Amino acid sequence: MDTFPCPLPEGVKQNVLNLGVSKRYLIDLPHSGLRTESILSEDELVNLCTEACNKAIKKARLSIKDIGYFIAAYDVNPFLSPGLSQLLVPKLGFSPYVNHVNVQGFASTAFPKALQLAENYLAAHSSDFALICVSGVSSYWFQSQVQGIRKVMEIGQINKIKEEAKRLFELRKWIAAMQFFLFGDGVAAAVVANGTEGLLVKKIVEVTNLRKKDYMAGYARLTGTREPFRFGFCSFLGKEIPNLGAEYTGLALKELLGTNYERMIKAVKKWVVHTGSEKILNTLAEQHGIEHDKLEESLYILREYGNLAGASLPFILEKIVSGKKLPEGDLVLMVGYGWGFSAAACLLEAI
Repeated sequence: MDTFPCPLPEGVKQNVLNLGVSKRYLIDLPHSGLRTESILSEDELVNLCTEACNKAIKKARLSIKDIGYFIAAYDVNPFLSPGLSQLLVPKLGFSPYVNHVNVQGFASTAFPKALQLAENYLAAHSSDFALICVSGVSSYWFQSQVQGIRKVMEIGQINKIKEEAKRLFELRKWIAAMQFFLFGDGVAAAVVANGTEGLLVKKIVEVTNLRKKDYMAGYARLTGTREPFRFGFCSFLGKEIPNLGAEYTGLALKELLGTNYERMIKAVKKWVVHTGSEKILNTLAEQHGIEHDKLEESLYILREYGNLAGASLPFILEKIVSGKKLPEGDLVLMVGYGWGFSAAACLLEAI
């Protein structure tokens, strides 16, 4: 809190503590007071992704030449185009002819979507290996947008402002402050194959935009300015997100589990739930009757790393599988939800 660009009122400090985040790791971004345009470097993002991918390939006892399909999932990249996969192909030592794809804008549901793409590829190339890289690096958005803020008001004060434009501007600053403390940086990578060990992906279900304007509950978008060659950035997190998350995940889970819903919910050994915030995790736990010990890895990742966007699910999953080995047949439920507005549910089984 001491490093924030301006002093924070006690009420705002309490809002930050209520997020459930005690630590987070950030890539090294330059914070200068220059008012001139500066070009953000992609080096730190690319280096972190490269490290994660190389570790995954090594752990799978493979080489880059064994990978037939490369999926890069991300939200933030200093380059709007080319995509992250194009930047990583030469860095990782892939052939320039490798089959690759970018998955952008799926946020917390990026990992299930990437698994779906890998599954489709492996159905046609049964002996191949697919490499997934999920970037949860959000510093380019959330660390940069608070620079220059000189005052953040408490929510109670903001709600009393009668002038709509001023109220919305102060709300934007409050949201920017919450995002500054909530979102950490991390990258996860996984090798996917048709095999007889590890975790089996049994089924994936997605649901998005039940109502036409649900996507406005949370977003990041460009804004225009009056100056040539300049664009602004605006992000928003609505207070309805916890309830929307509970609604959307409930529908995704019922579609995933079907008539066996209640029995399967009880049979699940571990839950992998996106680290939106502590309030969101508690809301989902109450909604679905999730016992604390089945959710402890999700709470741990939130506390130690913050909200890692799309990388949160594989971070939690890795925490589960790196501990005590899951007995064969144990079920794991993975749930992501958020910006879109979307939710995805995935049923995994230890084999």
